[in-house]
Order: sequence, then structure tokens, then C-alpha cells
Amino acid sequence: MAKGTALITGASSGIGAVYAEKLAGRGFDLVIVARDVERLAILSKRLAQEHGVSVAALPADLSRSADLAKVTAKLQGDDSLRMLVNCAGIGPKGPALTAEPERLSDMVYLNVDVLHTLTTVAARIFADRGEGAIINIASVVALMPEHFNATYVASKAFVLALTEALEVELKPKGVRIQAVLPGFTRTEIFDRAGIDINAIPQDMMMDAAEMVDAALAGFDQGEIVTIPSLADVTLWQKYVEARGTLAPHLSLKHAAGRYAIGQRP
Repeated sequence: MAKGTALITGASSGIGAVYAEKLAGRGFDLVIVARDVERLAILSKRLAQEHGVSVAALPADLSRSADLAKVTAKLQGDDSLRMLVNCAGIGPKGPALTAEPERLSDMVYLNVDVLHTLTTVAARIFADRGEGAIINIASVVALMPEHFNATYVASKAFVLALTEALEVELKPKGVRIQAVLPGFTRTEIFDRAGIDINAIPQDMMMDAAEMVDAALAGFDQGEIVTIPSLADVTLWQKYVEARGTLAPHLSLKHAAGRYAIGQRP
């Protein structure tokens, strides 16, 4: 796709900051979005100097509706935008049943509502232009919900389902969309969640730079869903095939015989 401007949320640290670095290296101009004004200023100056691209810092707390509106206005008003990378999100602090309800609500708002708003706004704009790309950061926990905080898992499952469903609509319009499903990735999210990163087996922990490199390689290869750790891609292909096999049996006129509906005991 033609270079232009990439808008990246959650760009002041972690995965978002790495995407900013990598896309600047590919020649994209950037709009980087995050709450931390100082970090954004430092990052934008460095990337512009090192890569010779235009980098605009757009400070915004996406949990605030006014700031979200500011970012959607940028999407709608900047004709140079060709890519949206949704990295902003928060993780859990412990299981859902012991978490503060407000924390869970905030997680759903940022991980689901905000991402949905930005994704659908960008999707309409890019579809009208006939070009563009959206990258959504999900998580492997979307595929194994029994292993993690229920609210967080559900939020990432939403991201995956939204991406796969929108791809069907966007592909004929010439627009790319990708869901990236990282496993454990070395970022500040563990400190913010109060998790000791050293308690996680190190052979399960990927560096953020390697994760993003793999994700962009998957994007280059045309993947709709990229799982950076997955060596045997046929495992994912079989998973998708199994869903396809199941599909014809999910909505029928009568209940399955095993439920014995309407039969006498």
C-alpha cells in the first residue's frame, strides 16, 4: 500500500511505541496518540530526527469522551491518513470476581467501546477512499478464555470477532484489516497491573520489538489474524476449518434430537 500517515493509539510506551518506531522506519508519517504528553513529545522529536518523517503528537486520554472525539475528528479530517493502529488498552488486576467493578467497566470502555469507535470510523473513511489499513491489537487469550480474567478475555474476543467480521466488508473496498494476537509481551502493562513479570516463565515472554516485527511480517503476508508465537500455521487453519464445519449446524428449524424436545419421558 502507498505510504501516508499512520495514526497509532497507546503510542507513548510498549507495543504502541514500537509500532511508531517500526512504521516510521518504513517511511510512514505518524500521528501518535497517548495520555503522557512528555513521552509523546520526546518520542515524536526522536522519530522525526532519526527517520526523516513527520511526527505529530496528539495528547489524548481516550477514556474521556471529549478526547476520543478529538481523535475521531483527526481521522475524519486528515486526508493523508492511510493506517490506524489500535494499541490503547488496559489489562486486569486479578480475577474478575475480585476486581473493582469500576476497573472492569473502564477496561470494557477502552478495550471495546473506544476501539470499536475508532475502527468503524476509520473503516468508513478508508472504504470511501478505496485504500487504507487497520491493525487491531487483540490477545491470544481470546482463544483460551478459561485461562484469564473474564472481562479482559471478553474484550479481546470482541476485538478478534470485530476484525474478522469487518474484513468481509472491507476486502471488496480495497481496505486491509488485521487482528494481532500476542501472548505475554514484555511491556509496562505488568507493572500497571501489579504483576511480577519475573513470575512468568521467560520462555513464554516475547520482547515487544520482536512481537511487532512478526505482526508486521504477518501483515505483509496478507494475514487477517496474526499470532506471532504460532510456528505451525496449520493449527490456526484447522481451527478456522472447524468453525466452518460447525456453521451449517448452528441455526436450524428444530432443536437437536439429543434434547428430546416434544418427546414423552
